[in-house]
Amino acid sequence: MAFRLFLALSVMLFLTACKAGKQMPKLSNKKLCADSECSHPILIARALQDYYPGDCRFIPIQQGQLVYVYAMLKDRGNLFWAGSVQNTYYGEQEARIGHFPSSVVEETHALMPATTEVKTTWDLNNFSKTRSTFTIWLSFRFFVCLFFLIV
Repeated sequence: MAFRLFLALSVMLFLTACKAGKQMPKLSNKKLCADSECSHPILIARALQDYYPGDCRFIPIQQGQLVYVYAMLKDRGNLFWAGSVQNTYYGEQEARIGHFPSSVVEETHALMPATTEVKTTWDLNNFSKTRSTFTIWLSFRFFVCLFFLIV
């Protein structure tokens, strides 16, 4: 009986872990930045409305928060910017970095011109792959522990 329960749990957890590695489409192939590493903010913007993202590539923004914009996506992703949110909303936590629609913010201070075109080589899809591998590793570790508890 215990073996059947173990087998059923193993199959369910393995199937769940396999779904975690689903690839997300790349937002854009190019972006405009202030420098070649996109390390300097282009502008500061204030959120006009709340934004709740649909996946891990995007950051949640609350109305009134300041957003530091580091990159403006080009081509098919031109409606999105990349930046960080820093405000009392996050308290002691570090700034959250990700993408957001440019339509939910208004520019308040221009800091540097976005004249450097940079190819987007790293995408948060890499984070998804890493998370998937970690999930499979945790599932395996759980099965081993469960096996030794049953035996």
